[in-house]
Amino acid sequence: MRKKPEDHQNVSADRLDDHAALIIANRELAFQNEEKEKLTAELFAVNRELAFQIEEKGNRAAELAIANRELTFQNEQKEKRAAELVIANTELAFQNREKEQRAAELLIANEELAFQNVEKEKRAAELLIANKELESFTFISSHDLQEPLRKIQSFSDRVLTGDYENLSAKGKYYFERMQLSALHMQTLINDLLAYSRTTASERKFENTDLTKIIREVMASLKEDIQQKNATIEFSRLCEVCIIPFQFRQLMQNLLTNAIKFSEPSRSPHITIECNIVNETNSPVALPGLGDYIQISIADNGMGFDPIYKDKIFEIFQRVHDGEAFEGTGIGLTIVKKIVDNHRGRITATAIPSQGTTFDIFIPTHQNER
Repeated sequence: MRKKPEDHQNVSADRLDDHAALIIANRELAFQNEEKEKLTAELFAVNRELAFQIEEKGNRAAELAIANRELTFQNEQKEKRAAELVIANTELAFQNREKEQRAAELLIANEELAFQNVEKEKRAAELLIANKELESFTFISSHDLQEPLRKIQSFSDRVLTGDYENLSAKGKYYFERMQLSALHMQTLINDLLAYSRTTASERKFENTDLTKIIREVMASLKEDIQQKNATIEFSRLCEVCIIPFQFRQLMQNLLTNAIKFSEPSRSPHITIECNIVNETNSPVALPGLGDYIQISIADNGMGFDPIYKDKIFEIFQRVHDGEAFEGTGIGLTIVKKIVDNHRGRITATAIPSQGTTFDIFIPTHQNER
């Protein structure tokens, strides 16, 4: 069945309408696609921004973790420093208390030192007066006392040469006693002068060969040694730091005593030895001044009772009969004083009728005072 023209027109119009709607739909679809693409691009940009922010947050988190670890470490260090500071403060407080105690002790020591200085000044003034008195005594002993003594001896010599034979037996006895007393007085004055010089003389220490000192003393005692047939035995002796003229006097006094107080039944035999000792191996107590020279002088003489071992060094003390042996009791006092001048020690040991040993300890080094 053939269509009508009107039907063809309607169909064409419908087609036109559908085509226009399709175009509009395509445009709308294209617009929507464009919008979607814009949204996609925006979404992509937002995602990139979000990823960047997430990455930044991760970085910040890592930095924060590092910062937290560093903060924890610093806190631990602070705690350690705080503990160390507490200990340091405690130690400082202790040291401050110690310093205060030392300051108090130093104050007391300074007061004591000031007191001692005042006492030393007093003693120095007293010593100065004593030295002046000693000088006066020495002058009197060497001049005023010696002069009348010389006159007594001079007149005695005149009587002895001119009138001695005219004296009665009793007169001769008294005259001889007078001469002995004058001689004793001369010896006593000389010993006192020697003692005063030992006390007041200038002290100049020198390193001296003891052998030289002994030989000089033996030369001065030659007659006594020959008279008693004495033997003085010594090997090479050591060098000592001494005041030579004082030590010569010391050795002369000791050797004179060893010869004088000999046993009548045997000839004197004297031995002299030297050794080095110190405060740890010395037979006697010594101050801590380093090494000492020990000088031992031993004889085979009369000896003495050990109860007198200290008393014999006192002035005018004698342990043997004054009638049988000449002497003033000052010789060993001078020896002790000389040893004291050398900051040393002297001891005496003896066995009656067998002998005596004197041990002298002298520091190897001396500081002149």
